Amino acid sequence: MRKKTRSSAPKSAKRRKSGVTASKAAPLRAKRVKAPPVVSGLSTASAGTKTTLRRLRVQLAQALARIDELEASADTDFLLDIPNRRGFERELARAVAYIQRYHARAALIVLDVDRLKPINDAFGHAAGDQVLKAIVAVLSRHVRSSDVIGRLGGDEFALMLWNLSETDARAKAASLEQAIDRLSFVFRGRTVTAGASAGVALLGPHAESGRALEEADSAMYVRKAQRRHEDMPSVQPHPRLDGH
Repeated sequence: MRKKTRSSAPKSAKRRKSGVTASKAAPLRAKRVKAPPVVSGLSTASAGTKTTLRRLRVQLAQALARIDELEASADTDFLLDIPNRRGFERELARAVAYIQRYHARAALIVLDVDRLKPINDAFGHAAGDQVLKAIVAVLSRHVRSSDVIGRLGGDEFALMLWNLSETDARAKAASLEQAIDRLSFVFRGRTVTAGASAGVALLGPHAESGRALEEADSAMYVRKAQRRHEDMPSVQPHPRLDGH
């Protein structure tokens, strides 16, 4: 008796029976997406953006430089080209912070010009300005580049001098008074002298900038009272200008 053998149908037939064709059974291939054509306007726009960025960077740099100039001018006396009160107080605060941190020392001198108002009244403010400029020139010659000279206002100046003992600071204040006393000016054929009174305060590890300014200012007024009793003619022959 013959054994029945299972006839094997062709694979293609089996696929047909199952409803799957050979073409469908093949893996799907991703369709290639064509890149859009390059538009010439895009490159032009990119170049324009770069140009705009460069222009904005230049404008920003110019604006920042202008801000620095304005900040510097706000701290500078326009007539004498030295720090004004705001600028000097800022420099003094920095110096005090350094002194406190590193236990350094310095001296603060407040100096007031004698008889500037009578000179302004007799010869005009242009004459007074000339006196102030000459005094600043004297002060600059008697200090180091690391020291600071400032105009606190009107006829009052302040100097911050590094690494001076009390003896050295008082000697420096006296020498500044003497140097300014030696100045003389001729206005309308008349000889004029001004003079100055200086007060000293020391800056140490426990110093405070505001208190030091007050101390030096008070010492200056004491010195000014002493100098009023000294014989210092200012204008010849007009003794009325001798008063402050």
